[in-house]
Amino acid sequence: MRTHFGTIAILATALSALPMAFSGVMDDVSRLQQEWERVKYQTPPPEQEREFARLSAEAESLVVQNPRRAEVLIWHGIVAASHAGAKGGLGALSLVKAAKQDFEQALEINPEALSGSAYTSLGSLYYQVPGWPLGFGDDKKAFEYLRKGLSINPDGIDPNYFYGDFLYRKGDLDGAERALKKAMTAPPRPGRRVADEGRRREAAELLEKIAEKRK
Repeated sequence: MRTHFGTIAILATALSALPMAFSGVMDDVSRLQQEWERVKYQTPPPEQEREFARLSAEAESLVVQNPRRAEVLIWHGIVAASHAGAKGGLGALSLVKAAKQDFEQALEINPEALSGSAYTSLGSLYYQVPGWPLGFGDDKKAFEYLRKGLSINPDGIDPNYFYGDFLYRKGDLDGAERALKKAMTAPPRPGRRVADEGRRREAAELLEKIAEKRK
């Protein structure tokens, strides 16, 4: 009997610690995403590569501590992809390949984590990265993943923005305009004011380009 109750007590202790552990990881993820927002939207472009490199090291440390957390993998991938964008050139390909692997692993663990962000992020890579032989870019896969992201978070600012950007690049101005306008009116995300404002600016700039093309 003592063994039985001892097992229950240990199990109860472990279960009671789970919410605290989950909260701690998500606090770390929140700090990472807020720092990403600062670098992405409030740091001068010449300084972004250095800042994203520093942030990549922090994200890597978080992955080492939480290798099976989809949220951590997603943000590690987002930071790597942003670092690639700031770096540019062929030297960025290793970073986008690493980001792709992060998003794929996150989908294996929990495809609905962070409102399906892994689908949207992976889709954005597929249409922005060069195709074979330089990279893995693939418009068909981009469309597939972007649509999956939208199916999970149909009103979200990011899935609508990236879908609109994809359609704009493919020449579908009407479809792009609808998606971008939906991104502009997306509900605000708690604690993500800087990111929301930055993404709306990007959506507005694309809408201006669409208007210019129609003149």
